[in-house]
Amino acid sequence: MDFDFSDDQEALRDAVRKWVDRSYGFERRRGAVRAGGFDRATWNELAELGLTGLAVPEDHGGMGMGPVEAMVVMEELGRGIVLEPLAQALIAGAVLGTRAPAEVQSAWLPRVASGEALVVLAHVERGARWKLDKCATQAREQGGAWTVSGTKSVVPAGDQADAFLVPAMAGGSMVLLLVERTAQGVKASGYTCMDGSRAAEVVLQDTPAVLVSRDGLAALEQAVDIGIAATCAEGVGVIDATMKLTAEYMNTRKQFGVPIATFQALRHRMADMKMQQELARSMSYYGSLKLTAPADERRRALARAKYQLGQSMRFVGQNAVQLHGGIAVTEEYIASHYFKKLTQLELTYGDTLHHLGEVSARMQDTAGVFA
Repeated sequence: MDFDFSDDQEALRDAVRKWVDRSYGFERRRGAVRAGGFDRATWNELAELGLTGLAVPEDHGGMGMGPVEAMVVMEELGRGIVLEPLAQALIAGAVLGTRAPAEVQSAWLPRVASGEALVVLAHVERGARWKLDKCATQAREQGGAWTVSGTKSVVPAGDQADAFLVPAMAGGSMVLLLVERTAQGVKASGYTCMDGSRAAEVVLQDTPAVLVSRDGLAALEQAVDIGIAATCAEGVGVIDATMKLTAEYMNTRKQFGVPIATFQALRHRMADMKMQQELARSMSYYGSLKLTAPADERRRALARAKYQLGQSMRFVGQNAVQLHGGIAVTEEYIASHYFKKLTQLELTYGDTLHHLGEVSARMQDTAGVFA
């Protein structure tokens, strides 16, 4: 099997990497964190690169690219620990492009592609514990018009977004709705997350909405799986940056007159981190390649990928702190921000223990080694 990237994919990677190196330095990121964790100017720069339209069909002004291209982009943004939630544009482009009625696609997809509209997934609820079929938010249809009431937590850039994709229960089954942030009955309370990014608690009270899909659970599972794949790729990028920084530190930090990189015990620890780095990369590839598989196969694959990424992100992040020492937890040193990002990504779309349960629950009779 050929795992080499195409020339177009490498060109895309190079363009994003150059933007990160040139335009998104550590000081700019720290300034964005101080300003609240979301910078519309940065979002517009990502749009100018075409990244907000990566998953939007070409008919609606997007690039019409697939999961591998999205993975390549998210890896590079991970290396720069970019705060802006590009994964949400990938989710919105794919879900609206495959499930929304034509009029909804025409109204929103060109705006998503251009970066004019930030549409984010608002699905997390208190007490759901990452179970997608547990939903307390209620929707009501009357005369072809929809309203929705409920509370969604940890909504990415929720007080800055232009619209939300909201799963809700209607008549015993789940639907997926689109709600504008400026609609009547919306209250979004923003805050800064552990990694410096922005999120919000969003309260909806008899809020007008537009139907995206009556098969809401299937649409939500698709959206979350896209988010998991993006999170895995972003995690690989952060791990790569963490490994590079740690190796550089060990080659310059001296004890007893020699670089600590010469100490055998520390070299063994770096070797263990390298193993986790490559396991993370291979499982991220696996997850992204399975995004186009049938739903059951896709769900199994993404749970496996997120479980491994959770293990790898925790191991690399914690050991990088140990190898650096106290400097690695200071605000002024970038290693602490890598560590916080890896920790938050491990919890995004379900933590490692949750996905271990998902892997177990979805295990088939043919899962044995000799099957």
